[in-house]
Amino acid sequence: MKIVVGGQVDKQKIAKKIKEIAGDQVEVEIMDDIKAANTIKQGKADYYFGACHTGGGGALGMAMAILSSTKCATISMPAKPPKEEKIVEELEAGKVAFGFTSDHLEKAVTLLLKNILN
Repeated sequence: MKIVVGGQVDKQKIAKKIKEIAGDQVEVEIMDDIKAANTIKQGKADYYFGACHTGGGGALGMAMAILSSTKCATISMPAKPPKEEKIVEELEAGKVAFGFTSDHLEKAVTLLLKNILN
C-alpha cells in the first residue's frame, strides 16, 4: 500500500507517524499537493493524507479539485477532533483523500491507519 502526504503543514511529521504505526506495511512519499492528488488519480497510490490549520482548505484543496469531493473527506477541524465512526463511514464510502488539522495529527493518522489496515 502507498500513502502520499500532501497538505500545507507538518508533512514530515505525518510521514513519520505513518511509518511509526505501519512500518513496512506501507510506502510513504511526501509530495506537493498537485502531484499527490494526481498520483492517487493515476492509481499509483492508495491514500492521500494532508494537514493544514482548518482541516480542509490547505489540506485538501487540490485533492478536491483533482479527485472531486466524492473521494475526499475532512476528518477534523479546529475544536472538532477526528472521530473513529466518521472515519469508518468515509472509508466505507470510498474516500481516499483525508484532511485534518495539524493539532489533531497524532489522533487522525492513528485512527486512519487503524481502520485502513484492518
